[in-house]
Amino acid sequence: MVDDPIGFLQALPMTLIALLLLALALFVALAYFGKPGLGAVAGSLAFLVGYWQVCGTPPFLWVLLGLTGLGFALGLIPGFRQTVLTGRIMNALAPSLPRISETELVALEAGTVWWDADLFSGRPDWDKLLAFEPKGLSPEEQAFLDGPVETICQMVDNEEVDRLGDLPPAVWEYLKEQGFMALIIPKAYGGLEFSAEAISAIITKVSSHNVTLAVTVMLPSSLGPAELLLHYGTKDQREHYLPRLAKGELIPAFALTEPHAGSDAGSMRSTGVICRGEWQGEQVLGLRLDWDKRYITLAPICNLLGLAFQAQDPDGLLGNQKDLGITCALVPADLPGIQTGERHDPLGVKFVNGPTQGQNVFIPLENVIGGRKGLGNGWRMLMDCLSAGRAISLPGLACGAGQNTSLTVAAYSQLREQFGLPLHQFEGVATPMGRIAGMTWMMNAGRELTAMAVAQGEKPSVVSAIMKAYCTEGMRKVVNDGMDIQAGAGICRGERNILARYFQAIPIGITVEGANILTRTLIIFGQGMLRCHRYAFDEVRAVQAKDVARFDRAFMGHVGSGITAGVRATVQGLWGGPIFPVTGPASSAWLVRGMTRLSAGFALSAETAMATLGGDLKRREELSGRLADALAYLYFGSACLHRFVREGAREEDEIWLRWAGETCLYEAQEALIGLLDNLPNRFLGWSVKKMLFPWGRSYERPRDETTHGLSQRIAQQAEVRDALCRDAHRPSGDRPGLGALLAGLERLQRVAPMRRKLAKAVKERVLPRRTERDLLDVAVEKQVLTEVERLILRDALDLRDDLIQVDAFSPEEYLERCGA
Repeated sequence: MVDDPIGFLQALPMTLIALLLLALALFVALAYFGKPGLGAVAGSLAFLVGYWQVCGTPPFLWVLLGLTGLGFALGLIPGFRQTVLTGRIMNALAPSLPRISETELVALEAGTVWWDADLFSGRPDWDKLLAFEPKGLSPEEQAFLDGPVETICQMVDNEEVDRLGDLPPAVWEYLKEQGFMALIIPKAYGGLEFSAEAISAIITKVSSHNVTLAVTVMLPSSLGPAELLLHYGTKDQREHYLPRLAKGELIPAFALTEPHAGSDAGSMRSTGVICRGEWQGEQVLGLRLDWDKRYITLAPICNLLGLAFQAQDPDGLLGNQKDLGITCALVPADLPGIQTGERHDPLGVKFVNGPTQGQNVFIPLENVIGGRKGLGNGWRMLMDCLSAGRAISLPGLACGAGQNTSLTVAAYSQLREQFGLPLHQFEGVATPMGRIAGMTWMMNAGRELTAMAVAQGEKPSVVSAIMKAYCTEGMRKVVNDGMDIQAGAGICRGERNILARYFQAIPIGITVEGANILTRTLIIFGQGMLRCHRYAFDEVRAVQAKDVARFDRAFMGHVGSGITAGVRATVQGLWGGPIFPVTGPASSAWLVRGMTRLSAGFALSAETAMATLGGDLKRREELSGRLADALAYLYFGSACLHRFVREGAREEDEIWLRWAGETCLYEAQEALIGLLDNLPNRFLGWSVKKMLFPWGRSYERPRDETTHGLSQRIAQQAEVRDALCRDAHRPSGDRPGLGALLAGLERLQRVAPMRRKLAKAVKERVLPRRTERDLLDVAVEKQVLTEVERLILRDALDLRDDLIQVDAFSPEEYLERCGA
């Protein structure tokens, strides 16, 4: 009995509140660590026991016990839950979930899931990432990079390539002789068998010198016959083709894109009909091919064409299946009915690219990659290979362009002066210079981490799409900033011009291997949602298969992960990051905290978008594009952290991490806010936004001080500039363009003390206020300079004046350049 009923009733509300808070605290604590089910049990039991102790056994307690028992039954008895709950949910969700076609299914299952799954989960394991170490280059790979790669860069003259419309014959021969066509081919077949890290470094170096050379080197090591043969070819096919590809006897091309099938490669119209025909004097079973392809690199000069087409068996020569699906085959380019040789002109960049057509071309079934087993498996082959290749080639091109641009603006901004000051001392120039440096450092961090993963066996399909899209976009930003700084010197073409060829190449990188618009809005999050999410793919497959048990397991797991994401995002939003200390050096803890918080926010935002839009999210491309932006910058932030720690967490590198990390946090934050502001369910979007950012925006772009600090470092500190551009080729000083610019900068820096003497004498009024050149003679008279110093300084100033000039042509020369 209660001695004081009135006092008891007055205290009861506070008691109930305390019990509810206790139950909630238990639930939140356990859900935060990924145990929401246990948290619900512990919280419920704590509340019931406390209520019983305080209130005895009033009727309301039996209601609570009944509801708790029902919850336990639903949680612990799958058969009961499937009948009462999840079976009905599955039937209700079926109309709203996206149907996955066979083509989409193959693409979704391609490649592997890696660090992207950690980011998607909202609980990234930073210890796992920071323990991930590179294999590094072998002595053989380093020797190749220092020897043949340097030599081939020295052999290629940009202006000569433009005049010829191709690499010179001597360069082609050197590429074949030295094994550039065999970088990925095993040594057993005469290749070099280099790692992904080495190939990435090679592509980056050649890209820092000439885009045509870069594309020519990257193609045989990317999606093409050699890659497909290595993974899917028969033993006889590998033994026949790979040695010839390694020696350069066979020049490969791979034909995928068509006029009616670009990004939507699954809709290709090229066909191969199973039939009997004559091959080398015998009647054999084979394919009658018809195709119309375009944008095919090396097609005009190839003698071995890899071809993707729809295989058909209308006469049932192989069985009852009529439409066999996308298939890949090897087609000798000299067969009757094949048309090659015409070239496209991709914005004046001179790599060999063109269309190819074939009519009534017969090949035997043995030319199908993988033989008969390869029929209908072409799409899977392409997606698997693209998952790795896309992570290496175009990121290398972007990083090479970034390093070249960094060297160019660092040198030019010191040689070019206005109002008596070198350009880098103007804030309006220092800002884009700092962006160039910071973006180059960030892209290289992503390139190196991704190449390490591929070298160790990963085929990270989502990460490779991120790297392709966001590195080529980074190249656009870097080169555009470089062009702004060089101004007229950037737009006047000729042998002195350094950046114009990269500027021309920007749209090419953005377009090929999956246009960036498509990659951002459809592929990255669309594929990541189903591949990286632990349960979403199983849910969709279970609904399509009408498998209640499978759906039940996936759905309950999904509910639990969603609750955990919500709890973690809310707690970290209020706290400003994880509650407990984070891993890694103290100097990078701020970034780990921010990335952990935004990863949880990304997980909750993704769950919210999926829950409210279902299959419509696939068609709300701008929303999925913002989720792709957030995931991409979380990945780049992870790569920057990994690079900083891997390189020793040096104090002098903190400014690089600061700029890149703040950029990634800000961009990820803005992507999530943009998503939530545009969700059709405005109230839910507002609510989740308040959960993630209860105090408003938390992250800002890098401060001017940081950006300008990067600019001054690459302009004035040679060792910093060299470290940033360590993968770039540096032309000799006697070559126009970057070589001459870097040599001129070095020479001008040697006379800097003499220039300071002149400036000091002018300030002290020992010398009159004139141009440096006009002061030289009087400076000798006033004994400010010696005669030797005057001559040295005069020559240096003459060189500087020459280096800031641009090319000009006579009318006849100009018409010749135009091909008139």
